[in-house]
Amino acid sequence: MDFLNVSSPHTLGLAHLHDLTSQLSPFSRFLFVLQRSAVNASLRLSGLEYQRALRRPEEEATGANLSGLSHPFFLPGQSLVRVGGAARQHLRIKSGPRRLRAAMRAPGKRWRPAGPALWLLLLLLGATESVRRAQPLRRYTPDWPSLDSRPLPSWFDEAKFGVFIHWGVFSVPAWGSEWFWWNWQGEGRPQYQRFMRDNYPPGFSYADFGPQFTARFFHPEEWADLFQAAGAKYVVLTTKHHEGFTNWPSPVSWNWNSKDVGPHRDLVGELGTALRKRNIRYGLYHSLLEWFHPLYLLDKKNGFKTQYFVGAKTMPELYDLVNSYKPDLIWSDGEWECPDTYWNSTNFLSWLYNDSPVKDEVVVNDRWGQNCSCHHGGYYNCKDKFKPQSLPDHKWEMCTSIDKFSWGYRRDMAMSDVTEESEIISELVQTVSLGGNYLLNIGPTKDGLIVPIFQERLLALGKWLSINGEAIYASKPWRVQWEKNTTSVWYTSKGSAVYAIFLHWPENGVLNLESPITTSTTKIMMLGIQGDLKWSTDPDKGLLISLPQLPPSAVPAEFAWTIKLTGVK
Repeated sequence: MDFLNVSSPHTLGLAHLHDLTSQLSPFSRFLFVLQRSAVNASLRLSGLEYQRALRRPEEEATGANLSGLSHPFFLPGQSLVRVGGAARQHLRIKSGPRRLRAAMRAPGKRWRPAGPALWLLLLLLGATESVRRAQPLRRYTPDWPSLDSRPLPSWFDEAKFGVFIHWGVFSVPAWGSEWFWWNWQGEGRPQYQRFMRDNYPPGFSYADFGPQFTARFFHPEEWADLFQAAGAKYVVLTTKHHEGFTNWPSPVSWNWNSKDVGPHRDLVGELGTALRKRNIRYGLYHSLLEWFHPLYLLDKKNGFKTQYFVGAKTMPELYDLVNSYKPDLIWSDGEWECPDTYWNSTNFLSWLYNDSPVKDEVVVNDRWGQNCSCHHGGYYNCKDKFKPQSLPDHKWEMCTSIDKFSWGYRRDMAMSDVTEESEIISELVQTVSLGGNYLLNIGPTKDGLIVPIFQERLLALGKWLSINGEAIYASKPWRVQWEKNTTSVWYTSKGSAVYAIFLHWPENGVLNLESPITTSTTKIMMLGIQGDLKWSTDPDKGLLISLPQLPPSAVPAEFAWTIKLTGVK
């Protein structure tokens, strides 16, 4: 729908016609220009029309002085047609004849002749809108060629960094990994069976862990504050892992959800509310399969030629998540045993892109069937901890975990299992340089606590981003992504600026860059340091940058520093 804003004290004359038409959509503006000569001719008012307009009753003029107006059709802060009523700062005429007629019939409103120019303008706008409405919006059909053609919403590429959260009933045993149930009873691994014998009574089932998943100390506002301080632009929460327990009151997961069992809270909803207060995008992880669901096991027994589980569980939950929480991102998983045709993935995605409440902004990954990873979907995960060796031609994301051996919290985590701060920053830099997003995982405890070591890693990354984020957020890959030398330099770009992020400080204090080509306008600085840096060029070594001589306490970061270059090729 097109709007014409009239908030200026000037009236509609020929000089302002361009300003008004510039507010139309490109297609509407095209049709408007075709009729411009007719509109201009109608706007040439006769002297009689001018005098007639000036002689309106005083009470209708609402005290306004018309003497200085070239064409007194519109008063400051008034509707184009209606006179009287409370003045507003911004008023609009909607280019739809039905709305116009309804407004004119409003009780208590006084109207006056608008003149041929205005009526022609309104008629033209209505005709333009009718033509535009007649053109159907693009709809995506339930097949991969159509779905894969959908442009990725820009917010995702601009975000660059997100936090992943693996949280569920697996956080109760908190041993081995989040695949505890499968390792214990699916594969029957001896160390898991021994762990259960040593720590739980005979006959203890996995369902008995449910009431112990209390989330007693889960304070979503505190979580959101932490993620914001970490510099995360989006957060992805497990709504349901392969164990089938849902962190929201799923209508098709009776007595195995966070409202009926354990926390007795809507964990998905509470975290989403806190994140959106801080303008952090909200993603929902959802596992398509459930290891031990009877209907899934029946479909598996039938060679996945039946879809009892998909119709009764998977699809109802996906639709419920989208309609209830309106996620910015759907992080699908658990697809690997079946093709996308079993999961009805393309039907769901076509609805998501065409008719869902998040159709314009939602982003999805590529885990929608065993044939999809790294081939179909929105952006690509390809596999956990995916690291391409060169610049991919499709948007991608690296998901990794602070705990090197588990996505969920585990009590047997050793300090040596925790990823170092320098490694996290290095992975982020390399990922963004190659056009990817970096999704860093933490696993909260069953009580809803994020252990201090995870907090420390997130806050350290946030501190680094507070200085170097200019080279990360909304950046694009440069023509060269990295230089393999002793300083390990990775490049990003934004507009006319090029950023060189070097991971090791050169011993001689001189940074050597081979790729940038200087010009007469070249300027070089370090993010976090005031002033330009001195530099020179060498025919053999390229660009030589003298780094600032600073005490360790004055260096802007402990690891990975960013050089900003402008005026280079």
